[in-house]
Amino acid sequence: MTSQTATWVDGAPASVLALPDRALDFGDGLFETLLLRHGTPLYLDLHMQRLQRGLQALALPDCLANVRLQLAQVANSVQESEWMWSALRVTVSRGSGPRGYAPPLTPRPRIIITVTQLGRDCAQLSEGAVLALAEMRWAAQPALAGIKHLNRLEQVLAAAQARAAGADEAVMLGQSGQLISVVAGNLFLVRGGQLLTPAIQDSGIAGTRRQLVMERWAKLLGLGVQETNLSLDDLATADEVFYSNSLLGLRPVASFGDHQWRDHSVCQSLFEQYRGELP
Repeated sequence: MTSQTATWVDGAPASVLALPDRALDFGDGLFETLLLRHGTPLYLDLHMQRLQRGLQALALPDCLANVRLQLAQVANSVQESEWMWSALRVTVSRGSGPRGYAPPLTPRPRIIITVTQLGRDCAQLSEGAVLALAEMRWAAQPALAGIKHLNRLEQVLAAAQARAAGADEAVMLGQSGQLISVVAGNLFLVRGGQLLTPAIQDSGIAGTRRQLVMERWAKLLGLGVQETNLSLDDLATADEVFYSNSLLGLRPVASFGDHQWRDHSVCQSLFEQYRGELP
């Protein structure tokens, strides 16, 4: 592997995608983004569990065993390279089908895997992020909340707004004005020694690192975690703010509008738990 990005389609190296494909036509599919260290995927089981939930939600055939097999083959290829850190995206499309919205009666899922070399040391905590407020809001759809389906236009537009504002990330709200997330991560607020994170009921993604914070790392530090409805006022009055995703692990927030945070001690302590688990 000599290129900065490599792609496989249904287990074979590829640079083209056969058409038609319902992922392109309708966003009919799912994806997962995994962090690889020397070709070893981190927290693979958590990603596969969420992918399984997505397959069930979209009534896609259970192709998880095939996904695991192809991931293992790709990981072996990456291990032969000199890439220390890389991002792997696996996309499961419903595949080809006749014209129209209705899915084929016997779909044949297509598995697309892309690996990109990362130019940063993912074992180091990133500097504090500058947040803007996205004008684009999450659509409410409880049937799709939590999973990583391919329809990501809200995040595409919100990411463009963050870039135009000169920010590292953007806070995304729900239709009622409640906090949901940042564009590419789950939000956490620290208040009174407790962690607060937006509930994922109508929209948002149930992140793997969010799950680890809530179920493991916070407990190791004696911190309580509460999923609840949160507002911009809650964000502005938090003692500390950070967000999580699969490539950064955790990242502290330095500012949002006129609000600034210099204390990142909780985020730093949680990141140490994460770093201690790295292979």
